[in-house]
Amino acid sequence: MSQASFGPVGSDVGDVVRFGEAMTARTMLGAQATAGGFSVVEHLLGPKELAAPLHMHSREDEFTVVTHGRIGFLLGEGVFSAGPGELVRKPRDQWHTFWNDGDEPARVLEIISPAGFERYFQEIGPLFPENAPPDLETMARVSVKYGLQMDFSSLPVLIERFGLARPLEMNGEGPGLHEHP
Repeated sequence: MSQASFGPVGSDVGDVVRFGEAMTARTMLGAQATAGGFSVVEHLLGPKELAAPLHMHSREDEFTVVTHGRIGFLLGEGVFSAGPGELVRKPRDQWHTFWNDGDEPARVLEIISPAGFERYFQEIGPLFPENAPPDLETMARVSVKYGLQMDFSSLPVLIERFGLARPLEMNGEGPGLHEHP
């Protein structure tokens, strides 16, 4: 690691990728800054926003640190929430998702180990055009490239179960996505 890799990382560092109306992913530290050991991605979530459908990583573990708001988690069969200063471990090969459990914006830092998955967000960012449903077919192909399984059919179930906002993805057609009135 070079000396330039040390020191504070400010709010103006890193590429921000926006998914739909509210959620963002900003890579604060990527593989180059950590010799591939881990990456740090900041997510901002709007009120009652689901971060992703149920999904499972095969190559990396994730550690979520809540910095603002209250975040709900579904990890395997377990459901719980965490607030500012709390850390949640999401191990590889475990189905999970998370959402903003409150009525105000929320923020988390995701520590991903080993690094590399942070590039996924840059790859799928263009698949979420403004004011149009995302390209879920291509997103599914990119997910395979990163060893990620996504259950798009979980969207309506999660939204109903946890009282979440309906994402734009549900207005389009996608792999395994079923509309529910």
